[in-house]
Amino acid sequence: MLYSIVGYDVPNSLPLRAKVRGEHISRLKVLASNGHLVIAGPNPAIDSLEPGDEGFTGSIIIARFKSLEEAKAWAADDPYFKTGVYHRVEVKPFKQVLPAAN
Repeated sequence: MLYSIVGYDVPNSLPLRAKVRGEHISRLKVLASNGHLVIAGPNPAIDSLEPGDEGFTGSIIIARFKSLEEAKAWAADDPYFKTGVYHRVEVKPFKQVLPAAN
């Protein structure tokens, strides 16, 4: 089943993000290589794909896991959560309607 993982950044998270971004991306690449990642990316703090020093307010991941518990465990082990980039993470079941899933 699919699950949405929404992380909410602490204020001024950019330096924290930079420190562990490589680890965070590596975990996402594993999900992708296993065919489990649907989409992932950050929410810019301003209306720009390159927000510069404004940074980001959070991130969204939609991925396939065996259960809600597995999705929550994966999210809890994310470097952004473990190092304090995210002050809160929501994990919920997600039903893809459009575009139609393969």
